[in-house]
Amino acid sequence: MHYFEPKRCASTSKIMYHDKLAAQRAADLSLIERGAQLWVYRCQYCGSWHLTSHDPEGYLPTVSRGPAKPRSRKRGFKPRRK
Repeated sequence: MHYFEPKRCASTSKIMYHDKLAAQRAADLSLIERGAQLWVYRCQYCGSWHLTSHDPEGYLPTVSRGPAKPRSRKRGFKPRRK
């Protein structure tokens, strides 16, 4: 038997869809068959379309907290309380 092997993104290992419509059809089919709601987005690495289970409206921008505090390299080190 012949099984279809979809092309995958080298960076994310997700299935690559040629256009947004094909990816949206796959997301709709997933909702019907498995009850899994998926969203469509364009990959920043390969430029093709992928599916994600994370709601793009739910993402919050990451905030930089400044430079990280230096940590001890000693394994099991616990700083003293002042």
